[in-house]
Formats: sequence, C-alpha cells, structure tokens
Amino acid sequence: MWQAEVRVDLDAIRDNVATLRSRTSSEVLVAVKADGYGHGMVPSARASLAGGATWLGVATLGEALELRRAGIEAPILAWLLSPGLPLHDGIAAGVDLSAATPGLLDELVTAARRAGRPARVHLKLDTGLARGGATPAEWPAVLEAAAKAQAGGDLEVVGVWSHLACADEPGHESVDRQLAAFTEGLALAERYGISPRYRHLANSAATLTRPDTHFDMVRVGIAAYGLSPVAGNTFGLRPAMTARARVMLTKRVPAGQGVSYGLTYVTPRETTLAVVPMGYGDGVPRHASSAGPVRIGGTVARIAGRVCMDQVVVDVGDEPVVAGDVATLFGPGADGEPTADDWAAATGTINYEIVTRFGSSRVPRHYDGELA
Repeated sequence: MWQAEVRVDLDAIRDNVATLRSRTSSEVLVAVKADGYGHGMVPSARASLAGGATWLGVATLGEALELRRAGIEAPILAWLLSPGLPLHDGIAAGVDLSAATPGLLDELVTAARRAGRPARVHLKLDTGLARGGATPAEWPAVLEAAAKAQAGGDLEVVGVWSHLACADEPGHESVDRQLAAFTEGLALAERYGISPRYRHLANSAATLTRPDTHFDMVRVGIAAYGLSPVAGNTFGLRPAMTARARVMLTKRVPAGQGVSYGLTYVTPRETTLAVVPMGYGDGVPRHASSAGPVRIGGTVARIAGRVCMDQVVVDVGDEPVVAGDVATLFGPGADGEPTADDWAAATGTINYEIVTRFGSSRVPRHYDGELA
C-alpha cells in the first residue's frame, strides 16, 4: 500500500519524443537535466532514445557522468560549467562540453591533455538572452582561441549553439533578431575555420513553431514530458507525470472553522475536511495555499489554507470522502483531474516548475508503460 507517489508514464515520454521527431528533419536532443524535470533522469533518457532522440542534454558535469555510469552511450552535451571542475573526467567519458570564454577553453585544453583525448566542444553564442554564452563583442576572441586549440589537436569544435528567450510567445520579434545574430555568428566562425557538425538554436517552443530555427539539431525539454511550452496548444503531447496521495483522515467541522497555519482559510459552512499527506517537502508549492486544485472522489476541490511541509487540507464540502481515498494533485487530465498547467495557473508559475518540484526523494516515483 502506498501513501503518496509520483507516477511517470515512460511510454508517454517515448511517444512525445517521436511526435517531436516527426516535426523536424534535424536531430533531436532531449534535455534530461534536473532529474529529467522531476521524471527521473535515467529512465527519461532511455525513453527519449527509444522515441528517436539521438542526443541527451544536461546542465552539469555530474549529471552527464551519472548517465554514463548508468550505461548510456548516446552523445551527451553538458553546458553549465564553472571554473575548476574536473573536466578531464567528462572528456574521458566522451561527454561533449559547452564553452563561451577563452578561459574555459584553456581549461579544456589542459583537461584534454590529462584525459589523453581531444575535448569535444560546443561554442555558445549569446544572441540576446543575456545569460550564458559569449556576447557578439566577445565572440571573435572565443573563436580565435577555439581555432588555435583545434589546430593543436586538443579539442574538436563539434557544435555552435545559442538559446532563445521568447520562442514560447509565437510571433515575438526577438526570435527573428536572435536567429539573425546566430546566423551572423556562424558566418564569423566559418571565417575562423570553424565549421561545426551541429548548429543548434531551437528549444521546445521553436521546435514546434519555428522550423527555420532547426539547423542541424533541436533541443527539446518540457515538450518531451508532454507539457506544452506554448499556451493554448498541446501539439498532441501527452503529460507523463501524475502526483497523488491517499487521504489520511477526514473530519466534519462547523462553519467558521479556521484551517491550517495562520487560520487564513475559514470554512464558509459546515463541511468535510480531508487531510492529504503531501506538502512543500514533497514538491507542493507553498504558493498553492488556498489555491491548488485536488481531485478527490468525483470532485475537484481547492487546498484549504496554507500548504504545510508534509500535508495539505482540502475542503471537500459534502462529498463522501473517507480515509484511503485517492487525492490526485495533477495528471494528464484525461479523467478530469487537474493538470500541471492548472497548478501553474493557480500558483503563478510555469508547468516546468510544477513537475520539477516533484522529484522529492521522500515520495516514491513509480514507472508505467511498456518501457517500465
């Protein structure tokens, strides 16, 4: 018997990746960082490869090495690298690494010599997101350092890439500006003798809406897990995660009863309260206080009062809810349960954050489907 659980449909991840793969002639990289957006990094990686992905993407070197330790041999790109990391371990494991400064390229040269093999590098250009990547002013120095290291046999420039800021807003003018900046950056790279096999710019949203940004590879994240990056269009994707728990107890209380810490919710009538053993220690956002939708029995009700570390209280009115009934916080929505999008709307965030929160080690994660 389980008390609280997260269920992940691996077949949904596989099928979502296959859907995305059908929308492009480019190769597909699936981002499995942050423990597969809460879905489990290694199972999600395997499901993605089964769906037609040819690359995997992670933020950290540690995540990349974990995939290698799990026996995954597909190409992996890791892109969030601070100075002083053991880059030689990644190079030795055949992990592709991102670089955007001459300083990091120098570290990669040293690490490659220690590993006894060239570093496989993707140079990142900042085309307007103003986060990672070299600015256009810094780009020539990065290209010069990379060309020199490549000529010396210490690294191979496998890719040039950038990241879009507003592709989830179809028609946003910044996408065209970033695409033009990326094209200019590629042309300058050619003048330095750098002709990468992989040029990649498109994220999930651009993969679905901007085929002119696909180049040689697209990088998909949230869409692989069945959640749309573009409001109002599901693109035929199927959400893979369900979060649920069993009601711990119920109690009948009178009108005027304050509920949970601070007594911020007061019952408007005589009602039944159901205590559900999942809280912010398990991924439930505290911003879901008096807002998060939960399906119990045949009704969708709201969390009553503040979310606690280990539990929430739900006002179910006169519904005949009893201890042991299943309370579904979110799922695919096919049976009338709330979705991650519903939770995002209720808490003022995005669906990405909702599912990624539910990777708590306390709540068991179970897998469904043929791939489980």
